[in-house]
Amino acid sequence: MPPPETAEELAGALQSAASHERTITLTGNGTKRLMAGPIEPADESISTAGLHRVLQYEPRDLTISVEAGLPWRELTGLLAQNRQMVPLDPPFAAEATVGGVIAANTSGPRRRLYGTARDLVIGMKFATLQGKIVQSGGMVVKNVAGLDMAKLFIGSFGTLAAITVVNFKLVPMPELERSFVLAFESVAGAAGARDRLLKSPLQPAAIDLLNPAAGVTIGNRAWLLAVHTAGNRAAVERYEREMIALGEGVALEGDRQQTLWQHVAEFTPRFLETNPDGAVVRASCTLKELEAVMASFEGPALARAGSGVCYGYFEHCAAAAAWAAEAVGSGWKIVIEFSPEERKQELELWPAPGDDLEIMRRVKNLFDPGNVLNRGRLYRRI
Repeated sequence: MPPPETAEELAGALQSAASHERTITLTGNGTKRLMAGPIEPADESISTAGLHRVLQYEPRDLTISVEAGLPWRELTGLLAQNRQMVPLDPPFAAEATVGGVIAANTSGPRRRLYGTARDLVIGMKFATLQGKIVQSGGMVVKNVAGLDMAKLFIGSFGTLAAITVVNFKLVPMPELERSFVLAFESVAGAAGARDRLLKSPLQPAAIDLLNPAAGVTIGNRAWLLAVHTAGNRAAVERYEREMIALGEGVALEGDRQQTLWQHVAEFTPRFLETNPDGAVVRASCTLKELEAVMASFEGPALARAGSGVCYGYFEHCAAAAAWAAEAVGSGWKIVIEFSPEERKQELELWPAPGDDLEIMRRVKNLFDPGNVLNRGRLYRRI
């Protein structure tokens, strides 16, 4: 069956399947098949890729409304024509859809300054298993009415309903951008420089930390602190003076800067492509704990060092599972974010979900009482 081309067709397909108690796999372009829980065999597969229109774009109002199947690269390309952006920097950006990015709640280096999807989505429409199209939020940045319902779908992996439309608030591109890569002999040295930077009145867009095994992929086997700065010329020049005081490094502009951050944002897809049995662990922690988390990884690792989100890369998923089992007692929030499809059923993907899990299950039952939609996709817990 060809993908639905309208929200109404999508809602009808969901209702038809659910009314006959047929299980459903809901996808976009399928770029994140290795992410989260398994894609269970289902009676029907429904894709949002046929919904790919730009519905409303108001550059002066800094808002845009697009359908969920619009390729992410098309969205960013359109906005760039007016020097505007949705600065999420998701992995798999070349093939991912808008709906997939939001449903998986993926983001990248610039979450340090701009936040995640929950900070940039101002409205949404979704199709339910009852065949209804529901709107939450709108096209006004300050309009918060109903926005909490939309937030339920961010990171839900399509387990509740099908996102059909996403409204974003936009951010103007800065006048000037410059990046700096500082090298350190130890994680303590890098963390110390990070701390001094965070206490500065100037706040970078991104502060990422690469361990030596990750740093070697950009030519320097050291602890690397990559800093993305943006603003007017005076602000960027002040950043440069402060970077010199923090340690030895290099400044990057233009294509070299773009290459750096694309490499960081796409580190996961590139790793998975070359390691078929590989896995990626995500550990969320406090800024004080980040040094210990990063030191615990033997293989490549990188972190959103200003946000407390760390990613550890394992050539074999059994090693990732062993690390997660041992680390969960440290109080860090851990998931095996990416793993081979054929190994997902045997791995403990979300070892300690916490008290919120029961609430999530109640929400799932509210939207999908028959448990027919994307079963197990939320790290096999939902």
